[in-house]
Amino acid sequence: MSEGAGAAAAPLPVLLRAAGLAKNFYDGDREIRVLRGLDFEAGAGERIAIVGQSGVGKSTLLHVLGSLEPPSGGVVYFEGQDLFALDPAALARFRNRMLGFVFQFHYLLADFTALENVMMPGMIARLPLPEIRARAAEMLELVGLGDKFERRPAELSGGEQQRVAVARAVVMRPRLVLADEPTGNLDPQTADEVHELFTMLNRKLGITLVVATHNERLTQVMGRTLRLRDGRLFDERIR
Repeated sequence: MSEGAGAAAAPLPVLLRAAGLAKNFYDGDREIRVLRGLDFEAGAGERIAIVGQSGVGKSTLLHVLGSLEPPSGGVVYFEGQDLFALDPAALARFRNRMLGFVFQFHYLLADFTALENVMMPGMIARLPLPEIRARAAEMLELVGLGDKFERRPAELSGGEQQRVAVARAVVMRPRLVLADEPTGNLDPQTADEVHELFTMLNRKLGITLVVATHNERLTQVMGRTLRLRDGRLFDERIR
């Protein structure tokens, strides 16, 4: 540390940790090794970007970290709990209450309003209807869509649809949001607005963000950037 510099910040409590993570796929008799003994840690409240060439396995990594796909080897811990030691029902409850997912495509239900789409995770959790309606309204207000509650997806712009998807991802106040190319289908100005939205949610709600992206502007607002290469992660930049 240089003379006169302040003390280093205390490390954040580890929220998510992967150790020795491997993921293999098979094409006939040919084994394709996507993740190769990968290690990863995310502290509570961190913003982490994962970058890498197309096809390198960023989506696969997020799916394994989010317990959507089991690893071929290694473990994933959430606050010390081995996720894949949970039975399927417990794992589904964990995903519903602790994780939020945002994808490149918003996957909104076309026949439902913005408010109803955001309510879905709470309905799956069987929360009381007034409670989940209030939560959904609060999240839509937070993402700047307080006047669009009754609009269906076809009546919203691409950026507004993605905002609804983000509101849906955070309506249960999850500890962690995993986002896979969340601005990949948006124009640069709208993408910047979504970047600002992620930063605001991280700061206001304390949500940990792990985002796979090709967007260099998005990496600039993240706290840490990791590059996925040859099945492992490498630190690129710390802000």
